[in-house]
Amino acid sequence: MTTDTKTAPSIEVRRPLEFTDARLDARIPGGPVERKWEQRQFDVRLVNPTNKRRYTVIVVGSGLAGASASATLAELGYQVQTFCYQDSPRRAHSIAAQGGINAAKNYRNDGDSVFRLFYDTIKGGDFRAREANVYRLAQVSTQIIDQCVAQGVPFAREYGGLLDNRSFGGAQVSRTFYARGQTGQQLLLGAYQALSRQIELGKVQMFPRSEMLDLVLVDGRARGIVVRDMVTGTVRSYLADAVVLATGGYSNVFYLSTNAKGCNTSAIWRAHRRGAFFANPCYTQIHPTCIPVSGDYQSKLTLMSESLRNDGRVWVPLQAGDRRAPQAIPEHERDYFLERKYPSFGNLAPRDISSRAAKEACDAGRGVGPGGLGVYLDFADAIKRLSVPVIRERYGNLFDMYERITGEDPYSQPMRIYPAVHYTMGGLWVDYNLMSTIPGLFVVGEANFSDHGANRLGASALMQGLADGYFILPYTIGDYLVSNPLARITTDHAAFREAEAGVNQQVARLLAVGGDRTVDSFHRELGKIVWDDCGMARNDAGLRRALQRIPALRDEFWHRVRVPGSGASLNQELEKAGRVADFLELAELMCIDALHRTESCGGHFREESQTDDGEAKRDDANFSYVAAWEYSGDLDAPNLHREPLHFDSVKLQQRSYK
Repeated sequence: MTTDTKTAPSIEVRRPLEFTDARLDARIPGGPVERKWEQRQFDVRLVNPTNKRRYTVIVVGSGLAGASASATLAELGYQVQTFCYQDSPRRAHSIAAQGGINAAKNYRNDGDSVFRLFYDTIKGGDFRAREANVYRLAQVSTQIIDQCVAQGVPFAREYGGLLDNRSFGGAQVSRTFYARGQTGQQLLLGAYQALSRQIELGKVQMFPRSEMLDLVLVDGRARGIVVRDMVTGTVRSYLADAVVLATGGYSNVFYLSTNAKGCNTSAIWRAHRRGAFFANPCYTQIHPTCIPVSGDYQSKLTLMSESLRNDGRVWVPLQAGDRRAPQAIPEHERDYFLERKYPSFGNLAPRDISSRAAKEACDAGRGVGPGGLGVYLDFADAIKRLSVPVIRERYGNLFDMYERITGEDPYSQPMRIYPAVHYTMGGLWVDYNLMSTIPGLFVVGEANFSDHGANRLGASALMQGLADGYFILPYTIGDYLVSNPLARITTDHAAFREAEAGVNQQVARLLAVGGDRTVDSFHRELGKIVWDDCGMARNDAGLRRALQRIPALRDEFWHRVRVPGSGASLNQELEKAGRVADFLELAELMCIDALHRTESCGGHFREESQTDDGEAKRDDANFSYVAAWEYSGDLDAPNLHREPLHFDSVKLQQRSYK
């Protein structure tokens, strides 16, 4: 993080609007938090089973949230059309979530409960999440495990046959269910087989290699999407009674992240430009357990699962500049800094805290490996205590992956890890029903903002995606459909023609620039700006500098980018160019949001707002709200709407893991 404090030209950020906008009604049921979801389930209007087949729902995305939503809606009787840009739904990025999935089953009898999972999640998010949504997530978590076991997901089991659990960061109980180091892949296969069954029955139409490039509104309601066939280049519209976005997060705005290269923000960003509010875009998560950058040639980073911190100990040399091999550094010359700073949680401190602690050690000159950008994750003690076969059984595929990438054997020497961008807590604003500010547009999984506040706890992403898709959306979307009769139209409607024309114009514009810079060069430059000035730590001067540089880079993009080929066939450079164009717009909103929020909370760490011992310092009096941004037609002057956060079941307090 650069700390240049030279005076920067003023960047005007529009003052927040008063909280009077009816579209920000979160529709949270009344009553005690533990009864809200039960009350909402009873209050929703139901769709007669024979009427469900009269409704068509579009689902964009086929990861855990999208596949589970598609399969469940089709099982209920709705006609579903599912779109993904991969060649198969099973290639969705959910497969990369390695470590596990949380659930408040309390199988270990170590004091877990629905309320404790709720509290850990609220606290882990630094009290910047909506209470009602988080409690519902904790409630539903117990159903998810039963659903997945019934589908045949091969969770790890103890010797007696019971499901096994391990711990993750931000918790002092073992509530994480896992399948070695490939939990996301196994859960996605479960959802994929449920989806495939509905495809075979004709209840789901699957459209792979199709990228959503616009949302279509008719009479202010979401009625369909415009997609480009990524093989033929054909631009086509699809009509529905409701649209569900399950397209993941926007970590790839940083260029280097743990996300697959294809992950992008285009679906939710195009919806934002159509009127969907974007909430808390500055809340991005830096994961502490990634393989360090090894060179400029890299196009992505590799995640080492947080589950490794169950048995691996994090340390650096006590003395700056110590370049000895790790085995040559005696125990008394090592600093197990997480265990020292956070004795209650130790190596399982939450991700934001662990990442900042690692960066602090490296900035002090105690980092290891090339450039000093790494810390050790050491399994020597665990191997001595448990044996190599036990460690191999728990983490074998992760160790193998690390060795293939680095050429180092983690069984005989410590892993080297460093923080990297991994997850985005921000996303499209949704109410308690998971509907955005556009009626009929629902947003599930990482694409929405709703459950994680300013920092996501490990093993909660898979939990949210499946909770939204299997157990929440199927209730709430029916209430919308039966309560809002829609006009009978076809894709010949003027709104569809206008949206298609806009998509074709964008494609033609990208192809016509004919400049001298590659798409990747722009993306790499943007990523460095955002990482330096809106990354692990932010300050006023850096954010203002970024807000000058990003618009200038965006202008240069539209004058100098080179996109070879045509739009009438497979063209991966064209795909990338459209996505980077969206990243160039979203990055500015991220910095505006980070500049306006002068407090520190979770993954949003403002250097001007920290405690005496360097921890995040919240400002509850002025910032206990969701920042929901409305596109105004002017990228550097969005309208800010606020949803106040109320805490009736937990007490606001300074977060401590010591």
